[in-house]
Formats: sequence, C-alpha cells, structure tokens
Amino acid sequence: MVEYRIDRHSGVATYVQIVQQTKQALRLGLLRPGDKLPTAREVVEATAINPNTVLKAYRELERDGLVEARRGLGTFVRRGLSTAPADSPLRTELDAWADRAREAGLDRDDVAALFTAALDRHFNGNGNSNSNSNSTGHGHGRPDDRQPAHDQHSQGDAS
Repeated sequence: MVEYRIDRHSGVATYVQIVQQTKQALRLGLLRPGDKLPTAREVVEATAINPNTVLKAYRELERDGLVEARRGLGTFVRRGLSTAPADSPLRTELDAWADRAREAGLDRDDVAALFTAALDRHFNGNGNSNSNSNSTGHGHGRPDDRQPAHDQHSQGDAS
C-alpha cells in the first residue's frame, strides 16, 4: 500500500502531491491493477490533511481512468503506468548515481537540476534519443513532476 508524504513547503497543492505520488507508485509498479488505495480516513490519520483533499485527489485519479471507487469497498487501481519495474537495473544504476552525487556534496536541488537537464536533452528532441514529449522538464526532476501543478493556489483545502 502506498504511504503519502505531504510537503507543506513545496508550493504544490496537497491533492496534487497525492496524485503525483500515486502516479509515481503506478509507474514504478509499486501499485498494480486491483490494489486498494488507502481510505481517506487512513490518509488523514497519517498526514493530518483534510479528508476533502484526499477525495479531490482520488477523483482526479478516477477521471484519469487510473482508479475506480467501489461504493462501500474503497478505491482500487484500474490500470498501471509501469514501464520500468522498481527492481530494474536502471533503477539500481540511478540509485548508485544519486549516492555518488550526494557523496560529491550535491544537494537535492542540484541533483534535480542535473537530472532535469538530462531528461530535457534526451526526451525533448535535443539529444539522439527517442523524442518523448511526456517530460516537460518542469518541477524537480522526479518522475511524478511531469504533471504541471496546475492548482497550486488551492492549498487552502489542506490541513
């Protein structure tokens, strides 16, 4: 089951963070079709956010066709986004690279900038790789940041 971590200082609306973290878990294969998402009550207890914020995130995921609410049963994953499993060799290489970057004294923003630049080069048509326009280069270089935080002003619904 996914455990949501809310960063109240990120400038990203709380419900968007839940959507992004769910999509990241789907991409990594940590959530699969049929898996149950935590109930709104469980998320509220773990994160101290407003239940309506959780429901708003789940509704957006449902609109995207990723989850479905089953009355009286909960919210379940309908389809995954996984293309690279969490245990892939690429994940191992990336973890090792992140370790080296940290040992070299780079902070999270430095690493994110380097990673975003590499993504832009390889996925926005500037490099020799396949030109995949899913990555906009916005955000902090995490895979879940490819979605624009289009409602950053709605943080008032959090907490």
